[in-house]
Amino acid sequence: MIKSKFFAAVTMLLASGLAFAGPDLGAAEQQPTNWPAIIMFMIFVGGTLFITKWAAKQTTSTNDFYTAGGGISGFQNGLAIAGDYMSAASFLGISAMVFMSGFDGLLYSLGFMVGWPIVLFLVAERLRNLGKFNLSDVVSFRLQEKPVRTLAAVSSLVVVAFYLIAQMVGAGQLIKLLFGLNYNLAVVIVGLLMMAYVMFGGMLATTWVQIIKAVMLLSGATFMAFMVMKGVGFSFTNMFEQSIQVFSKVHDLNLTDAAKIMGPGSLASNPIDAISLGLALMFGTAGLPHILMRFFTVKDAKEARKSVVVATGFIGYFYLLTFIIGFGAILYVSNNPQFLDVAKMAVTGKLELVGGNNMAAVHLSDAVGGDLFMGFISAVAFATILAVVAGLTLSGASAISHDLYANVFKKGQTTPESELRMSKIATLGLAIFAMVLGIIFEKQNVAFMVGLAFSVAACANFPVLVLSMFWKGLTTRGAVMGGVVGLVLAVTLIILSKAVWVDTLGISDTPINPYNGPALFAMPLAFFCCWLFSVTDNSAQAQEERRAFDAQFVRSQTGIGISGASDH
Repeated sequence: MIKSKFFAAVTMLLASGLAFAGPDLGAAEQQPTNWPAIIMFMIFVGGTLFITKWAAKQTTSTNDFYTAGGGISGFQNGLAIAGDYMSAASFLGISAMVFMSGFDGLLYSLGFMVGWPIVLFLVAERLRNLGKFNLSDVVSFRLQEKPVRTLAAVSSLVVVAFYLIAQMVGAGQLIKLLFGLNYNLAVVIVGLLMMAYVMFGGMLATTWVQIIKAVMLLSGATFMAFMVMKGVGFSFTNMFEQSIQVFSKVHDLNLTDAAKIMGPGSLASNPIDAISLGLALMFGTAGLPHILMRFFTVKDAKEARKSVVVATGFIGYFYLLTFIIGFGAILYVSNNPQFLDVAKMAVTGKLELVGGNNMAAVHLSDAVGGDLFMGFISAVAFATILAVVAGLTLSGASAISHDLYANVFKKGQTTPESELRMSKIATLGLAIFAMVLGIIFEKQNVAFMVGLAFSVAACANFPVLVLSMFWKGLTTRGAVMGGVVGLVLAVTLIILSKAVWVDTLGISDTPINPYNGPALFAMPLAFFCCWLFSVTDNSAQAQEERRAFDAQFVRSQTGIGISGASDH
């Protein structure tokens, strides 16, 4: 009985995530089978399984499995990073946020975007020169392997878990809505496909799935945005003015109140929450394990820099499109009876779309391109989820097999074959774990999970990663204490916030922590603890670690010795 109550509480806690991180996908109603979507879906799955079969023949070592043998070009990797980053929460969530509250969605568009200059100027080149497979290689370059790798692996797995839940539930709800399949079956299909891509094709298959998905998503979103702009005479002024008028009519507001969608709303009403959200989105990008892994798939630091520039261009363009798509949904979806859930609107008294408001972009595709284009967009949205899930699973498998198994438990005394076997076992375990979580969280707020993943990455991974590369004084004790404090405090503050303490768990009417965003508090404290516990560490081991910084610095700048990336 106690166990079941505890599990229910943990389930609700995980599901709530961050109250500011995006709109609820909602529980999608099962719809009649959408045959154009089914056909598009089958074409995509067939094509990607063929790629996986081809990639399986090329994947013979751990290097191939984790990093595609370092043979991906900068441009290809840039597209793949964009494919990895443009998740369902971005495509569906941001456009839905613009659809519901206007300007607030721009905060997310900009927040996700501004993380990339930090990755480009601070992280990409040094990461490629220092590491071999993942961020743990970099952090433990001159520090003690066992404690540092354990910390990096655990925090990476926490980030991966929350990201996985969001994508799996999103996939299940989308397929249930569009294809008419049972939700549980939809989640299992996603899990099995993900398992096949990663287990057999490794990073090579995952990369090409991400590249294809990025091209499809950018093409579909471009067409949708073009049709919206065509309808308003390619004038942003017309689009905004017409949106205000439609918003006024649909929400029964006067024009002055409706015009408030063009200014900051509830997301920016509390400055501390707004700053915390900004910090999480800005610095969290540089701590996401599945994004950082991509820099090891290119041959050198020059290609790593090139891949970030390419990714930044595509991602920036995409987030501009989501903003146009959101306003387009106000114009073409909110006042179209075929997309409205009238029964739900009668209960809530608010605007409700069929399948939940996060389906705004999908309904817009139907409005501007008909059934066939809606089928294409639904297949693209599914491909988006599949590609992100594959990248997440690969980074989770890397944390388990490369960090925990090979370097912590076996202390480096493994063969490439045994590590590759453990990677595939970890992939299998993560796929089953993701399917179970996807089924448990069927009706939960999936977009919130992404904000939580970014917050944990910003508070736990980012401080340790940056200081290990830039500060000579960092010691093992400082890195571990700072990382643990960042991880524990971020999660604790979220538990004690109104979103969880009051709204989800119902423990009291007043939250212990009045703010929803942990990054403003947990990230600076993580940096401070890294500094404090390092400068007070005068052990012989700490002195040795400080002396080793010069060699690390030369390697990070030049890449000298990169062929033996495990020689530290």
